[in-house]
Amino acid sequence: MIILGLILLVLGYFLGLQILYFLGGLLLVVGVVFLILGSTGRAIGGRRHFY
Repeated sequence: MIILGLILLVLGYFLGLQILYFLGGLLLVVGVVFLILGSTGRAIGGRRHFY
């Protein structure tokens, strides 16, 4: 999710599409939050590890 967010963020920046830029940033933030919660051992959506 973090990698997809980075790709969309870069594509949105270079292509000038605001929606891709927004979605990329959103996916990046959600991916980082899931990464932090998963690394602390907290279950996310019934899973201990988020892949």
